Amino acid sequence: MNLKKFSISIIVILLLGLIVYRIFSNVEEESKNNDKGGKKSPMAVNAIVISEMDYANTISLSGSIEANETVEIRSEVSGVVEKIYFTEGTNVSKGQVLIKVNDIELRAQLSQAQTRQSLAGENERRAKLLLQKEAISQEEYDIASAEFRSLKAQTQLIQAQIAKTTIRAPFSGKIGLRNISPGTYVTPSLLITNLVNTNQLKITFSIPEKYAAKVQVNSIIKFKVAGTSEEFEAKIYAIEPSIDITTRTLQVRAATENKNNSLFPGTYANVELPLDVVKNAILIPTEAIIPIQNGKKVFVAVNNMATERRIKTDTRTENNVLVIEGLKKGDTLITSGIMSLKADAPVKVTLQ
Repeated sequence: MNLKKFSISIIVILLLGLIVYRIFSNVEEESKNNDKGGKKSPMAVNAIVISEMDYANTISLSGSIEANETVEIRSEVSGVVEKIYFTEGTNVSKGQVLIKVNDIELRAQLSQAQTRQSLAGENERRAKLLLQKEAISQEEYDIASAEFRSLKAQTQLIQAQIAKTTIRAPFSGKIGLRNISPGTYVTPSLLITNLVNTNQLKITFSIPEKYAAKVQVNSIIKFKVAGTSEEFEAKIYAIEPSIDITTRTLQVRAATENKNNSLFPGTYANVELPLDVVKNAILIPTEAIIPIQNGKKVFVAVNNMATERRIKTDTRTENNVLVIEGLKKGDTLITSGIMSLKADAPVKVTLQ
Protein backbone atom coordinates (compact mmCIF):
# COMPACT_ATOMS: atom_id res chain seq x y z
CA MET A 1 0.00 0.00 0.00
CA ASN A 2 2.83 2.39 0.89
CA LEU A 3 4.55 1.44 -2.34
CA LYS A 4 1.42 2.33 -4.27
CA LYS A 5 1.16 5.74 -2.60
CA PHE A 6 4.81 6.38 -3.25
CA SER A 7 4.42 5.58 -6.95
CA ILE A 8 1.42 7.93 -7.27
CA SER A 9 3.39 10.73 -5.56
CA ILE A 10 6.28 10.27 -7.97
CA ILE A 11 3.92 10.46 -10.98
CA VAL A 12 2.24 13.65 -9.67
CA ILE A 13 5.61 15.31 -9.06
CA LEU A 14 6.76 14.42 -12.58
CA LEU A 15 3.56 15.85 -14.11
CA LEU A 16 3.89 19.09 -12.16
CA GLY A 17 7.50 19.39 -13.24
CA LEU A 18 6.54 18.88 -16.87
CA ILE A 19 3.84 21.58 -16.64
CA VAL A 20 6.24 24.08 -15.05
CA TYR A 21 8.82 23.31 -17.74
CA ARG A 22 6.31 23.95 -20.55
CA ILE A 23 5.22 27.24 -19.01
CA PHE A 24 8.77 28.56 -18.75
CA SER A 25 9.55 27.33 -22.30
CA ASN A 26 6.53 29.20 -23.72
CA VAL A 27 7.43 32.39 -21.88
CA GLU A 28 10.99 32.22 -23.19
CA GLU A 29 9.79 31.55 -26.77
CA GLU A 30 7.34 34.47 -26.63
CA SER A 31 10.09 36.71 -25.35
CA LYS A 32 12.28 35.72 -28.29
CA ASN A 33 9.44 36.36 -30.73
CA ASN A 34 8.85 39.78 -29.23
CA ASP A 35 12.51 40.60 -29.63
CA LYS A 36 12.33 39.56 -33.28
CA GLY A 37 9.09 41.57 -33.77
CA GLY A 38 10.72 44.67 -32.47
CA LYS A 39 13.34 44.31 -35.12
CA LYS A 40 10.81 43.57 -37.94
CA SER A 41 12.00 44.84 -41.32
CA PRO A 42 9.93 47.66 -42.87
CA MET A 43 7.30 46.79 -45.50
CA ALA A 44 8.04 47.94 -49.05
CA VAL A 45 5.21 50.14 -50.41
CA ASN A 46 4.59 52.51 -53.30
CA ALA A 47 3.45 56.06 -52.64
CA ILE A 48 2.75 59.39 -54.27
CA VAL A 49 3.22 62.93 -53.03
CA ILE A 50 -0.09 64.79 -52.84
CA SER A 51 -0.35 67.82 -55.13
CA GLU A 52 -3.13 70.31 -55.89
CA MET A 53 -4.68 71.10 -59.27
CA ASP A 54 -7.68 72.74 -60.88
CA TYR A 55 -10.27 70.03 -61.38
CA ALA A 56 -13.32 70.13 -63.65
CA ASN A 57 -15.79 68.47 -61.30
CA THR A 58 -17.97 65.94 -63.13
CA ILE A 59 -20.20 63.08 -62.07
CA SER A 60 -20.77 59.83 -63.93
CA LEU A 61 -24.38 58.80 -64.42
CA SER A 62 -26.42 56.21 -66.27
CA GLY A 63 -28.95 57.49 -68.77
CA SER A 64 -31.38 56.18 -71.35
CA ILE A 65 -31.53 57.19 -75.01
CA GLU A 66 -35.03 57.85 -76.32
CA ALA A 67 -36.43 58.80 -79.70
CA ASN A 68 -37.40 62.43 -80.15
CA GLU A 69 -40.84 61.28 -81.32
CA THR A 70 -42.31 57.77 -81.29
CA VAL A 71 -45.82 56.48 -81.89
CA GLU A 72 -47.63 53.18 -82.28
CA ILE A 73 -49.53 53.05 -85.56
CA ARG A 74 -53.06 51.67 -85.04
CA SER A 75 -56.30 51.90 -86.96
CA GLU A 76 -59.05 54.05 -85.45
CA VAL A 77 -61.71 51.98 -87.25
CA SER A 78 -62.19 48.24 -87.63
CA GLY A 79 -61.99 46.70 -91.09
CA VAL A 80 -60.02 44.65 -93.59
CA VAL A 81 -56.66 45.98 -94.78
CA GLU A 82 -56.98 46.79 -98.46
CA LYS A 83 -53.42 47.90 -99.19
CA ILE A 84 -50.11 48.59 -97.42
CA TYR A 85 -48.15 51.54 -98.82
CA PHE A 86 -44.90 51.37 -96.81
CA THR A 87 -41.82 49.18 -96.73
CA GLU A 88 -40.52 48.03 -93.35
CA GLY A 89 -37.46 49.88 -92.02
CA THR A 90 -37.70 52.80 -94.47
CA ASN A 91 -38.15 56.52 -93.93
CA VAL A 92 -41.59 58.06 -94.45
CA SER A 93 -42.73 61.67 -94.64
CA LYS A 94 -45.36 63.42 -92.56
CA GLY A 95 -48.80 62.87 -94.10
CA GLN A 96 -47.68 59.93 -96.24
CA VAL A 97 -50.34 57.20 -96.63
CA LEU A 98 -49.33 54.02 -94.78
CA ILE A 99 -52.44 51.81 -94.74
CA LYS A 100 -55.80 51.75 -96.52
CA VAL A 101 -58.69 49.97 -94.79
CA ASN A 102 -61.64 48.82 -96.90
CA ASP A 103 -64.44 51.43 -96.73
CA ILE A 104 -67.14 50.00 -99.06
CA GLU A 105 -69.74 49.72 -96.30
CA LEU A 106 -69.02 53.21 -95.02
CA ARG A 107 -69.34 54.66 -98.52
CA ALA A 108 -72.71 52.94 -98.94
CA GLN A 109 -73.81 54.44 -95.62
CA LEU A 110 -72.55 57.83 -96.81
CA SER A 111 -74.58 57.62 -100.04
CA GLN A 112 -77.69 56.77 -98.06
CA ALA A 113 -77.07 59.57 -95.57
CA GLN A 114 -76.47 62.11 -98.36
CA THR A 115 -79.78 61.13 -100.00
CA ARG A 116 -81.64 61.61 -96.74
CA GLN A 117 -79.84 64.90 -96.13
CA SER A 118 -80.81 66.14 -99.61
CA LEU A 119 -84.46 65.27 -99.03
CA ALA A 120 -84.45 66.86 -95.58
CA GLY A 121 -82.85 69.98 -97.04
CA GLU A 122 -85.60 70.27 -99.63
CA ASN A 123 -88.25 69.78 -96.93
CA GLU A 124 -86.62 72.47 -94.81
CA ARG A 125 -86.62 74.86 -97.79
CA ARG A 126 -90.32 74.28 -98.48
CA ALA A 127 -91.20 74.63 -94.82
CA LYS A 128 -89.44 77.95 -94.74
CA LEU A 129 -91.50 79.23 -97.68
CA LEU A 130 -94.74 78.04 -96.09
CA LEU A 131 -93.76 79.68 -92.81
CA GLN A 132 -93.27 82.98 -94.60
CA LYS A 133 -96.82 82.63 -96.02
CA GLU A 134 -98.03 81.63 -92.53
CA ALA A 135 -99.25 78.33 -93.97
CA ILE A 136 -97.53 76.36 -91.18
CA SER A 137 -96.59 77.09 -87.60
CA GLN A 138 -93.11 77.93 -86.32
CA GLU A 139 -93.01 74.58 -84.53
CA GLU A 140 -93.53 72.65 -87.76
CA TYR A 141 -90.72 74.58 -89.42
CA ASP A 142 -88.41 73.93 -86.44
CA ILE A 143 -89.04 70.18 -86.74
CA ALA A 144 -88.12 70.19 -90.44
CA SER A 145 -85.02 72.31 -89.77
CA ALA A 146 -83.86 70.03 -86.93
CA GLU A 147 -84.30 66.95 -89.12
CA PHE A 148 -82.11 68.52 -91.81
CA ARG A 149 -79.35 69.47 -89.35
CA SER A 150 -79.40 66.01 -87.77
CA LEU A 151 -78.99 64.25 -91.12
CA LYS A 152 -76.24 66.69 -92.10
CA ALA A 153 -74.31 65.87 -88.92
CA GLN A 154 -74.76 62.15 -89.60
CA THR A 155 -73.30 62.61 -93.08
CA GLN A 156 -70.29 64.44 -91.64
CA LEU A 157 -69.77 61.66 -89.09
CA ILE A 158 -69.66 59.00 -91.80
CA GLN A 159 -67.25 61.13 -93.82
CA ALA A 160 -64.99 61.36 -90.78
CA GLN A 161 -65.11 57.55 -90.41
CA ILE A 162 -64.15 57.13 -94.07
CA ALA A 163 -61.22 59.52 -93.60
CA LYS A 164 -59.97 57.31 -90.76
CA THR A 165 -59.72 54.32 -93.11
CA THR A 166 -56.70 56.03 -94.67
CA ILE A 167 -53.87 55.88 -92.09
CA ARG A 168 -51.17 58.51 -92.57
CA ALA A 169 -47.80 59.15 -90.90
CA PRO A 170 -48.25 61.79 -88.16
CA PHE A 171 -44.62 62.93 -88.55
CA SER A 172 -41.54 62.12 -90.59
CA GLY A 173 -39.44 59.23 -89.36
CA LYS A 174 -38.45 55.61 -89.79
CA ILE A 175 -41.18 52.99 -89.95
CA GLY A 176 -40.73 49.76 -88.02
CA LEU A 177 -41.65 46.13 -88.70
CA ARG A 178 -45.29 45.53 -89.62
CA ASN A 179 -47.52 43.06 -87.82
CA ILE A 180 -50.20 42.80 -90.51
CA SER A 181 -50.66 41.73 -94.11
CA PRO A 182 -53.12 42.73 -96.81
CA GLY A 183 -56.46 41.17 -95.88
CA THR A 184 -55.86 41.35 -92.13
CA TYR A 185 -58.88 42.45 -90.11
CA VAL A 186 -57.60 45.33 -88.00
CA THR A 187 -59.11 46.84 -84.87
CA PRO A 188 -58.07 49.80 -82.70
CA SER A 189 -56.37 47.37 -80.29
CA LEU A 190 -54.13 45.79 -82.95
CA LEU A 191 -50.61 47.24 -83.25
CA ILE A 192 -49.79 47.70 -86.93
CA THR A 193 -46.23 49.06 -86.64
CA ASN A 194 -44.13 51.72 -84.92
CA LEU A 195 -43.00 55.06 -86.27
CA VAL A 196 -39.86 56.61 -84.76
CA ASN A 197 -38.11 59.90 -85.44
CA THR A 198 -34.41 59.25 -84.80
CA ASN A 199 -32.91 62.34 -86.45
CA GLN A 200 -32.75 63.87 -82.99
CA LEU A 201 -32.57 61.85 -79.78
CA LYS A 202 -33.23 62.54 -76.11
CA ILE A 203 -31.00 61.41 -73.24
CA THR A 204 -32.84 61.14 -69.94
CA PHE A 205 -30.93 60.70 -66.67
CA SER A 206 -31.30 61.43 -62.95
CA ILE A 207 -28.87 63.20 -60.62
CA PRO A 208 -28.64 63.07 -56.79
CA GLU A 209 -30.49 65.91 -55.10
CA LYS A 210 -27.29 67.42 -53.64
CA TYR A 211 -26.21 68.38 -57.17
CA ALA A 212 -29.60 69.76 -58.26
CA ALA A 213 -28.62 73.43 -57.90
CA LYS A 214 -25.53 72.92 -60.09
CA VAL A 215 -27.36 71.78 -63.22
CA GLN A 216 -28.25 74.44 -65.80
CA VAL A 217 -30.28 74.40 -69.00
CA ASN A 218 -28.09 74.68 -72.14
CA SER A 219 -25.17 72.96 -70.38
CA ILE A 220 -23.23 70.53 -72.59
CA ILE A 221 -22.85 66.92 -71.44
CA LYS A 222 -20.76 64.11 -72.89
CA PHE A 223 -21.85 60.49 -73.12
CA LYS A 224 -20.79 57.13 -74.49
CA VAL A 225 -22.72 54.02 -75.48
CA ALA A 226 -21.78 50.36 -75.51
CA GLY A 227 -20.13 49.02 -78.63
CA THR A 228 -18.19 52.15 -79.58
CA SER A 229 -15.42 54.28 -78.12
CA GLU A 230 -16.80 57.44 -79.74
CA GLU A 231 -17.79 60.23 -77.36
CA PHE A 232 -20.99 62.15 -78.11
CA GLU A 233 -22.30 65.53 -76.95
CA ALA A 234 -25.79 66.64 -75.97
CA LYS A 235 -27.35 69.85 -74.68
CA ILE A 236 -29.59 69.96 -71.61
CA TYR A 237 -32.94 71.48 -72.59
CA ALA A 238 -35.31 70.47 -69.78
CA ILE A 239 -35.13 69.83 -66.02
CA GLU A 240 -37.91 68.47 -63.83
CA PRO A 241 -39.21 71.20 -61.49
CA SER A 242 -39.17 68.93 -58.41
CA ILE A 243 -37.14 66.17 -56.74
CA ASP A 244 -38.49 62.62 -56.86
CA ILE A 245 -39.28 61.92 -53.20
CA THR A 246 -38.84 58.16 -53.68
CA THR A 247 -35.34 58.16 -55.20
CA ARG A 248 -34.25 61.64 -54.00
CA THR A 249 -33.07 62.43 -57.51
CA LEU A 250 -33.79 65.10 -60.13
CA GLN A 251 -34.61 64.05 -63.67
CA VAL A 252 -32.81 65.86 -66.50
CA ARG A 253 -33.22 65.60 -70.27
CA ALA A 254 -30.76 66.53 -73.03
CA ALA A 255 -30.98 66.47 -76.82
CA THR A 256 -28.44 65.35 -79.40
CA GLU A 257 -28.30 65.13 -83.18
CA ASN A 258 -28.12 61.53 -84.40
CA LYS A 259 -25.49 61.95 -87.08
CA ASN A 260 -25.03 58.94 -89.37
CA ASN A 261 -27.79 57.18 -87.37
CA SER A 262 -25.13 55.66 -85.10
CA LEU A 263 -27.32 55.91 -81.99
CA PHE A 264 -30.41 53.82 -81.29
CA PRO A 265 -33.37 54.59 -79.02
CA GLY A 266 -33.62 52.31 -76.01
CA THR A 267 -29.87 51.94 -75.41
CA TYR A 268 -28.07 52.95 -72.21
CA ALA A 269 -25.74 55.94 -72.10
CA ASN A 270 -22.82 56.57 -69.74
CA VAL A 271 -23.18 60.28 -69.04
CA GLU A 272 -20.48 62.66 -67.80
CA LEU A 273 -22.18 65.71 -66.26
CA PRO A 274 -19.96 68.76 -65.59
CA LEU A 275 -20.75 70.57 -62.32
CA ASP A 276 -18.07 73.21 -61.65
CA VAL A 277 -14.30 73.82 -61.57
CA VAL A 278 -12.67 73.11 -58.19
CA LYS A 279 -9.58 75.20 -57.47
CA ASN A 280 -6.64 73.57 -55.62
CA ALA A 281 -8.35 70.19 -55.69
CA ILE A 282 -6.76 67.02 -54.29
CA LEU A 283 -7.28 63.86 -56.34
CA ILE A 284 -6.07 60.46 -55.17
CA PRO A 285 -6.16 57.00 -56.77
CA THR A 286 -9.20 54.88 -55.96
CA GLU A 287 -7.01 51.94 -54.88
CA ALA A 288 -5.48 53.99 -52.05
CA ILE A 289 -8.83 54.24 -50.18
CA ILE A 290 -9.99 51.75 -47.56
CA PRO A 291 -13.74 51.75 -46.78
CA ILE A 292 -14.44 51.61 -43.03
CA GLN A 293 -17.51 51.94 -40.88
CA ASN A 294 -18.93 55.46 -41.17
CA GLY A 295 -16.35 56.64 -43.66
CA LYS A 296 -13.08 56.03 -45.50
CA LYS A 297 -9.40 56.05 -44.55
CA VAL A 298 -5.97 56.11 -46.18
CA PHE A 299 -2.39 55.57 -45.04
CA VAL A 300 0.26 58.27 -45.31
CA ALA A 301 3.97 57.81 -44.66
CA VAL A 302 5.35 59.99 -41.86
CA ASN A 303 9.01 59.43 -40.85
CA ASN A 304 8.92 55.98 -42.52
CA MET A 305 5.90 54.95 -40.46
CA ALA A 306 2.37 54.24 -41.76
CA THR A 307 -0.15 56.68 -40.30
CA GLU A 308 -3.94 56.39 -40.66
CA ARG A 309 -5.93 59.36 -41.95
CA ARG A 310 -9.72 59.57 -42.12
CA ILE A 311 -10.90 61.38 -45.25
CA LYS A 312 -14.05 62.80 -46.77
CA THR A 313 -14.60 62.45 -50.51
CA ASP A 314 -16.85 63.98 -53.14
CA THR A 315 -17.11 62.99 -56.79
CA ARG A 316 -15.02 60.38 -58.54
CA THR A 317 -13.69 59.78 -62.02
CA GLU A 318 -12.84 56.45 -63.60
CA ASN A 319 -9.56 56.17 -61.64
CA ASN A 320 -9.48 58.99 -59.06
CA VAL A 321 -11.52 60.39 -56.17
CA LEU A 322 -11.83 64.02 -55.11
CA VAL A 323 -10.82 64.45 -51.44
CA ILE A 324 -12.36 67.41 -49.62
CA GLU A 325 -11.01 66.73 -46.11
CA GLY A 326 -8.22 64.73 -44.44
CA LEU A 327 -5.25 65.27 -46.77
CA LYS A 328 -3.10 68.24 -47.70
CA LYS A 329 -0.55 69.16 -50.30
CA GLY A 330 2.82 67.46 -49.66
CA ASP A 331 1.46 64.39 -47.84
CA THR A 332 3.01 61.09 -48.91
CA LEU A 333 0.07 58.82 -49.74
CA ILE A 334 0.67 55.06 -49.69
CA THR A 335 -0.94 53.39 -52.72
CA SER A 336 0.08 49.71 -52.45
CA GLY A 337 -0.16 47.01 -49.80
CA ILE A 338 -2.68 49.05 -47.82
CA MET A 339 -4.80 46.05 -46.79
CA SER A 340 -1.78 44.55 -45.01
CA LEU A 341 -0.72 47.75 -43.25
CA LYS A 342 -1.37 48.64 -39.64
CA ALA A 343 -1.04 51.97 -37.92
CA ASP A 344 2.55 52.88 -36.97
CA ALA A 345 3.99 49.98 -38.99
CA PRO A 346 7.45 50.71 -40.46
CA VAL A 347 7.46 51.17 -44.23
CA LYS A 348 10.01 51.56 -46.98
CA VAL A 349 8.55 54.04 -49.47
CA THR A 350 9.13 54.06 -53.22
CA LEU A 351 7.71 57.22 -54.80
CA GLN A 352 5.84 56.79 -58.06
